[in-house]
Amino acid sequence: MLTWVRTTAPWVRVTCMLLIATTIVIAAIIALVMSSSSDLETQNKPVKIGILHSLSGTMAISERSVVDAALLAVDEINAGGGVIGRQILPVVVDGQSDWITFQQEAERLITEEDVSVIFGCWTSACRKMVKPVIERRDHLLFYPIQYEGLEESPNIVYTGAAPNQQIIPAVKWFLDNRGKRFFLVGSDYVFPWAANAIIKDYLGYLGGETVGEEYILLGSKEVDDVISKIVAAKPDVIFNTINGDTNLAFFQGLASSGIDSYEIPTVSFSIAEEELRFLDSELMAGNYAVWNYFQSLDTPDNHRFVESFKRKYGEDRVVDDAIRAGYLGLYLWAAAVESAGTDDVSKVKESLRGQQFDAPGETVYVDSENLHTWKSPIIGQIKADGQFGIVWKSETIIHPVPYPVSRTRSQWNRFLISLYDKWGGSWANPG
Repeated sequence: MLTWVRTTAPWVRVTCMLLIATTIVIAAIIALVMSSSSDLETQNKPVKIGILHSLSGTMAISERSVVDAALLAVDEINAGGGVIGRQILPVVVDGQSDWITFQQEAERLITEEDVSVIFGCWTSACRKMVKPVIERRDHLLFYPIQYEGLEESPNIVYTGAAPNQQIIPAVKWFLDNRGKRFFLVGSDYVFPWAANAIIKDYLGYLGGETVGEEYILLGSKEVDDVISKIVAAKPDVIFNTINGDTNLAFFQGLASSGIDSYEIPTVSFSIAEEELRFLDSELMAGNYAVWNYFQSLDTPDNHRFVESFKRKYGEDRVVDDAIRAGYLGLYLWAAAVESAGTDDVSKVKESLRGQQFDAPGETVYVDSENLHTWKSPIIGQIKADGQFGIVWKSETIIHPVPYPVSRTRSQWNRFLISLYDKWGGSWANPG
């Protein structure tokens, strides 16, 4: 090289050096243009999200409305400019009330649709099938339903109630106000079995009595045997963890048996305003439900929420706890994306810890340790118009405790494993 530099004419050397410099500049410009083009393409590309709920099958009675809530939030966020300057594109999938389908669709949403987050699941059987997929892919799920607890995951944000925010306060209030004799009835899968285990622990501790415990297959309408046992037991209160449209047959059976809801009320943990649209409200009047939100909450922000939902979906529609939880989940995620400056899952997960949203009714916080949300339990009594009269509300917002202290975490885990084994490696009785 040095020999060439010494022996080559100066004008040749200068020309070659100019050509080399020009080539370098051109390459840099091309790289910059390509990078800018890529950045522009990303900026214009919508953020895809998965919405995974049952639009068919026994759980559709409850889950369709949660999809509506998520889509309302998407519309509102997009109208405000989207997230990090990009529009949100929802991919809605039907889980078909089948936990295997939920698992398969969660995998597909991540690997084929390339969504940034999934909002979905209702039954714990479905969530527990989706959880391994979410964790293996190090992805993110927002779960909007009250549940039995006994679970934590760094990949799941639980926007529904933990046991100490719904089940346990209900045991105390009804024991104090309606009597000591409890009959427990639920669908035959993990949530009702675990919820009833928690209920029995606290009934025993507080001096109550379990006078019956029965389960009905998910989707079954065979309720006569259970109704007969309730009549024979003469409880003071019935605790109901039935999910889906089995509730239609169950409450019709109670009425036909002559059980008066004002004398022996049923307290439901999965019946809300949406389900009451499909039931006889006058027949249901006098019964109770325990949630963290009711449409009848009299606050300006709640009035705006109810009006927005009705404006989009019709004046005959109602909102409830699961609808609100599905709605606020989108806003919590959007706030985390904005804070992180990206929709990258790993960064958004960290940004979610401690996030808050002024949800209809109260401000909701994501716990920085267990990713459950802080919220207040509320007990409502059903009125003939299909709404709830609020009879009790926690004075303070409650910190979520996924694992009730009545047993150790290892004891609860062994309990769950025993259920899974009993059902042949499933989270629900396959029938």
